[in-house]
Amino acid sequence: MSQKKFYQIACSVLLGASVCLPMVSSNAAFGEEEAAKKPSIKAVMKSCFKGPLLKKVASGTATDEEKKELHTMLVAMSKAKPPRGSEESWKKLNKPLVEASQKVIEGDAQAPAMLKNAANCKACHSEHKPS
Repeated sequence: MSQKKFYQIACSVLLGASVCLPMVSSNAAFGEEEAAKKPSIKAVMKSCFKGPLLKKVASGTATDEEKKELHTMLVAMSKAKPPRGSEESWKKLNKPLVEASQKVIEGDAQAPAMLKNAANCKACHSEHKPS
């Protein structure tokens, strides 16, 4: 094989790798980024329950964006593994929160009251909060 042909092949391979490698690595990083974006239970507790978000939504003073943010965070929390207690109980306690937050987004007039009732801290903490 001539030296010119070798360089052409080598350049083609390097060019192809330089195009494909960022795509492969970005797909791998995408999964990691999605996992990093998913809020932890602690983050949800801090911004939704201890912070003003749940209170604003339940009182009817939240913006549409805040309603969606609350729903997204509650869904993420419901899918997380409970730090203590059974997953069955975790799902049972989180389901009304997720459903109520979805109804708030949909504009159901009863949803804020449903959200207040579903946000029963003691029920969840007694079984699932780590010591």
